[in-house]
Amino acid sequence: MTGIDRRDFLKASATVALATGVAMKAHAESTTMTDFPATHAVAMPAYVDHSHLVVRDLPMVSAWYQAMLGLKPIEKTASGEVLGVGGRPLLTLTTSGNAAQAPHNAPGLFHTAFLMPDRAELGRWLAHIAHNNVPLQGASDHLVSEAIYLGDPEGNGIEVYRDRPREEWTYLQDGMVKMATLPLDLQKLYDEADKSAWSGMPDGSAIGHIHLQVSDIPQANAFFRDVLGLDLMATYPGASFFASGKYHHHVAANIWNSRGAPRREGNMTGLADYTVHFNDAAKLEKAVAKLDELEIPTTRNGDVVSLIDPWGIGLKLAV
Repeated sequence: MTGIDRRDFLKASATVALATGVAMKAHAESTTMTDFPATHAVAMPAYVDHSHLVVRDLPMVSAWYQAMLGLKPIEKTASGEVLGVGGRPLLTLTTSGNAAQAPHNAPGLFHTAFLMPDRAELGRWLAHIAHNNVPLQGASDHLVSEAIYLGDPEGNGIEVYRDRPREEWTYLQDGMVKMATLPLDLQKLYDEADKSAWSGMPDGSAIGHIHLQVSDIPQANAFFRDVLGLDLMATYPGASFFASGKYHHHVAANIWNSRGAPRREGNMTGLADYTVHFNDAAKLEKAVAKLDELEIPTTRNGDVVSLIDPWGIGLKLAV
């Protein structure tokens, strides 16, 4: 698959997309949130449900996520937009005149991972981007999932994937889950796909996990496992994977580009913050107590606790 320069087209189409935002918001607000299966990533005791990116060209990037990822406008403000699926907010895009381009090795986003309901929908999306000449960065069979990787127009990493049924996962004696990085047969997935007109990311899609660049893995283990209370589910050289409810991972952290990097600065493009949602208020309060013990400053607004993590990335804990 080869890439084409879509920048001028997307800038023009952004005007149309923004004009329909109010109507789309009204439709989204009238839509019932999807009921997810009991084993789904967002049905776990804690899960990631939102990602917030700072971008330079808001209309162009927003139009790309709508056209190529199939997200729908939910809300528009003076400085940004909220996009999602079936009325469920997934991605906030904001812009700032003084935002500095984040260095490649800065802590922040490795990718936001959008979870499709099943393999058929992953194939339909693959056919859509193939027909639009969207370049890919990789595709992998992780044993627990099948994943396709790409970047948005400003270089923010994206994974689009489907989970295999849990009964096909292999859990190890230490409680971790067996994962690997094997080639994914994209041609087979494309050949099997429904290639009829694609109308966007289907209901039942969600953010399945978020993958971060950090500067130190032992520090990541201490933060996500010992402070936030997530389980360490898998390790790779230079990476750890954390989750609740025995999911393969809700949060991943690696040092592949960012080993020893200084803290992220507050005015950088890329990942401004993300949200970890707790279904159990007691687990949130336990995490907040740990943060207080470590003297990590937090602010509370109702059921949302906000902080800056050890690498300068914004984090919201919600219940």
